[in-house]
Amino acid sequence: MNEQIRAFNELMAEVGNYLENSHAYSGNTVGAYRRGWLRLREFMVSNGIQHYDQKVEEQFLNYEFEGRKGRKLSKQEQFLANGTRKLTEFQSTGQIKVPNLPPVKVHLVFNGVLGEAIIRYLDYKRVEERLSNIRLHCYRRCLFRFLEYCNKNKVLAIRDIDLAVLLKYINTLDCGKTVVVPILSTLRGFIKYLFKQELLIADYSKGIPKYRIVDQPKLPSTYSKGEIEKLIASVERSSPIGKRNYAIILLAARLGLRASDIARLKFSNLHWDTSTIEIEQVKTGKELILPLLPDVGNAIIDYLKYARAKSEEPCIFLSERPPYSYFTSSNVITHIVQRAYIKAGINIKSRRYGPRSLRQSLGFRLLEESTVLPVISEVLGHKSTESTRYYLRIDLKSMQQCILEVPSVSPDFYLQKGGVFYD
Repeated sequence: MNEQIRAFNELMAEVGNYLENSHAYSGNTVGAYRRGWLRLREFMVSNGIQHYDQKVEEQFLNYEFEGRKGRKLSKQEQFLANGTRKLTEFQSTGQIKVPNLPPVKVHLVFNGVLGEAIIRYLDYKRVEERLSNIRLHCYRRCLFRFLEYCNKNKVLAIRDIDLAVLLKYINTLDCGKTVVVPILSTLRGFIKYLFKQELLIADYSKGIPKYRIVDQPKLPSTYSKGEIEKLIASVERSSPIGKRNYAIILLAARLGLRASDIARLKFSNLHWDTSTIEIEQVKTGKELILPLLPDVGNAIIDYLKYARAKSEEPCIFLSERPPYSYFTSSNVITHIVQRAYIKAGINIKSRRYGPRSLRQSLGFRLLEESTVLPVISEVLGHKSTESTRYYLRIDLKSMQQCILEVPSVSPDFYLQKGGVFYD
């Protein structure tokens, strides 16, 4: 099996390099594909599959998207499906076809002194930096836009370009962030090139603002106590895999453990004499001690006695099929919880439905029960209460603005009935 894993790892590396070098895919895009390939590898290991082919692709995608027919795939799910198909295509043909770029409706004519400088810059990028045709096409479109602005505003000589011209041009850009970012990046590189060629007296590229994309934090996905109990009760517990999944879901729902910590939970972390679970968290490295609640402990015992395969692995939870290995990725835990949500028929629309949602729901439930923030931080294993505030989106300053003034109490109130309040 190790040889098969090694072969699959080599396939992942080859496809990643091919996409980056031959089709100019960004590192972020390839990274998103690679995360999907790791899930595919875990699926193969768990099911004892030794050779990857198109049949395995179909089995994996059916497994991933079971029960999701008729629902639009999320962006992450689209990456998973597309990346898997690209892996199969490369394995079968040794290459990956990408959709042809749409035809350019307007012929790009780079006229004048500035246009000639742009052409030289593009040649420089093509020869010296060996940019792909796709990247060069993007550069051409971005710089042609700048050339059109200069021609329209009578900026015909390169020496007429200064920071004021650049900022006025940037101010005319009325497009989304996915378009603005490459335009500014390309313009910055071109202006720096002109300065190095001594065609500009100053390096105005340093004055081109960087477009900072700041995504607002999403509100946590939380579920009510009734929904959590419905989820737990829906888990089938008669089969070995059901006993395992039940214990996993309880660890996430009752104790708020992260998927990574559940996947790597070892026998040495269970302290039956003190009824505690003691771990070093994978994400933070911080030690965490939690009570081994009765229902959680009973679920683990039930799994260990009647469902876990005989193995010398130190990790508690194993795959259900030979070679009965431990979970090399926390994604397996995520899939177990997600499938349980779907099977339970819980409304997951516009809400996340993985182990993180169980963790956040626990935090909010503690908050609703007036548990102080330091205690919630200890339960969730955060380094500080600030982390917990952000995790639960508790904005104390904003909450203070919502505080209503308490009206003063009339002195007559304390004197009623003969002043019994002073007795």
